[in-house]
Amino acid sequence: MTAEPVVRRDVDPRLLRAFVAVAEELHFTRAATRLYVAQQALSRDVRRLERELGAVLFARSTRQVTLTADGERLLPYARRVLAAQDDLVAAATGAARPLLVDVNSPGLAFGRILERARALVPECELMARFESGLTGSAAEIVAGRLDASFGRYAGLDPALRAGLDQQPVRYEPMAVLLPTGHPLTELDAVPLDALAGETVYAGAGNPRTPEWTGLARLLFEGRGIGIAPPAPLAVGPEEFERVMAKNRNPVLAVVDFPAMPGAVLRPLVDPVPLSPVSLVWRKGLVHPGVDALRTAAAGLAAEEGWLEKPANGWLPATDALIMMSHN
Repeated sequence: MTAEPVVRRDVDPRLLRAFVAVAEELHFTRAATRLYVAQQALSRDVRRLERELGAVLFARSTRQVTLTADGERLLPYARRVLAAQDDLVAAATGAARPLLVDVNSPGLAFGRILERARALVPECELMARFESGLTGSAAEIVAGRLDASFGRYAGLDPALRAGLDQQPVRYEPMAVLLPTGHPLTELDAVPLDALAGETVYAGAGNPRTPEWTGLARLLFEGRGIGIAPPAPLAVGPEEFERVMAKNRNPVLAVVDFPAMPGAVLRPLVDPVPLSPVSLVWRKGLVHPGVDALRTAAAGLAAEEGWLEKPANGWLPATDALIMMSHN
């Protein structure tokens, strides 16, 4: 009679680090270099982990390494365990690990929050990353690859929200980026109904930003405003200018969106549509940098009235409940 494998309850974190490195590199030599260990030692650690868990985590051949179904299931849990261990060591030693924060784009208000947080905890390293889309960021936060981000929390899948905490930061007035020469550029502010008949780009098809596209659909519903079909993401001012000149589609944005060549930014009014922004981080994360971000966000919100809604502001009911319930 063959005995069932005994799964240990005290898996060595070193084995998990070996597993995660190979899973991310899909190459034992590169993973060993990344961890500053010999490839033979790395392979031994991975085999030991597989033996202790009673599962094969990688499919190996002479040409490639791939994750098995068991390896795919284990990966997000291993990342969370390692992130928690880093937090524990930081709490015990007082030497906090670097905190990675996605601030979306240079020039937005999130960068100001980060700068104030850095001033509050100068002994900590708070690193900025610039990638749009809270859905994409939230998945990375839950997986342990990112620590905090900003965006529309109500637009996230409930399964993602279950692994996150959030703090309301701002009701950000929305705007429209118009191609140079568009008739609406003659206005200082664009009434929402003036976009009737237009096809507006709102990130459709971008897997990182469905929460933004969903907000646009709610805003445009019944107003005769179309959403532009999926298009390649324009990265950088030059590509943005080229795509704007080619497609001539207005782009849904926010009022502090950085200036772009070939486009004119105008606030939207009648009503003033609001983008509800939260600071989002992994549930249970303990780090002085997160505390500083929360303090900085609350301070700027109070000083500049970021959480005061204009009388003619527009906001989906679900978003309003989430923002108010955490104030």
